[in-house]
Amino acid sequence: MFSGIVSRATTLEVLSTGVAGNYNGALQVMTSEFQVPSPLVPTRESYFVRYCKQHSDGTWAVVDVSLDSLRQSPHVRCRRRPSGCLIQEMPNGYSKVTWVEHVETDDRSVHSMYRPLVSSGLAFGAKRWVSTLDRQCERLASVMASSIPSGDIGVITTAEGRRSMLKLAERMVVSFCGGVSASTTHQWTTLSGSGAEDVRVMTRKSVDDPGRPPGIVLNAATSFWIPVEPKRVFDFLRDESTRSEWDILSNGGVVQEMAHIANGRDHGNCVSLLRVNSTNSSQSNMLILQESSTDLTGSYVIYAPVDVVAMNVVLNGGDPDYVALLPSGFAILPDGSDGSGEGCVSGLGEDGSGGSLLTVAFQILVDSVPTAKLSLGSVATVNNLIACTVERIKAAVSGDGVQ
Repeated sequence: MFSGIVSRATTLEVLSTGVAGNYNGALQVMTSEFQVPSPLVPTRESYFVRYCKQHSDGTWAVVDVSLDSLRQSPHVRCRRRPSGCLIQEMPNGYSKVTWVEHVETDDRSVHSMYRPLVSSGLAFGAKRWVSTLDRQCERLASVMASSIPSGDIGVITTAEGRRSMLKLAERMVVSFCGGVSASTTHQWTTLSGSGAEDVRVMTRKSVDDPGRPPGIVLNAATSFWIPVEPKRVFDFLRDESTRSEWDILSNGGVVQEMAHIANGRDHGNCVSLLRVNSTNSSQSNMLILQESSTDLTGSYVIYAPVDVVAMNVVLNGGDPDYVALLPSGFAILPDGSDGSGEGCVSGLGEDGSGGSLLTVAFQILVDSVPTAKLSLGSVATVNNLIACTVERIKAAVSGDGVQ
């Protein structure tokens, strides 16, 4: 549900299961790790108790408060003061959600480029939680939709095919976010990277994981600021007609959308299946699965090469868990500025004149043998790939090519 914010959540102990199994009165001790999609913002870990209560008027309260004072640790950078949400049922069948994030945190290790965003509350605050909740409700409605108009070419109309493709896209997004933020959950080993201009490179060995190709995987990520509003960057990166301007691996081939699933009010919220019409015959059996997603606090364009045969199984409602994925893509966040140097909390949907904080990340299989040694040449190749991609994006969105 909150994969862009929560990289790990574990229930350590259930002190009370609540009344009649409906969570009223439930009390749980939990630990969570919260993230922002950038290697320049450290994750926040918190150890807390969560209490759920249904009031007499039907309103639900879900409240967290840190227990770190009971478990002293010099490494604790985030304590949750009473935080959580109130959920009130409305007469029209909707729900009214009020969210509160009240934390005590040490942000000295956040890179200066991201401090205005973190201070604005758009990185970890209530606005991001509510925007993500709203976005996920849209996504859930798309999964549950029973009647899909079939007028548009390429729209996936079968319920089974939609569910399988959306489930595969969700796994792709979770894998991307975990790799970008260097969450402790995802078992990456950092090789290099420090400072704003550097690319952080991590590696992991993939063995007996049906959702990933076997071998050594490199994950390279970098974040930078560009003086272009986030919506403009998002529209450029998600558009298949401009993909050849930045996607080096497509070898200049023409990219066409074969199928898509709309999963939100904004037309930029969708899952697409793309085909690269390349002169390279070795790419003839490769498609690209892409999810583009936007809300008031941030946008994503995440994609992964997928096998034609495997995707046919998914489109027919087959199990997507056995499709091997290595996601790459972009996280686009507002810079927390209104363009005048003053901090603000305007999001993507508002007409702020601030720039964008763009994170670019690639996951690439560099050796299909998990026991092989990682070569310096592989690291250099990935570094070069990400540097060239960054320069292409800067040149394209800063020029006149994007409207």
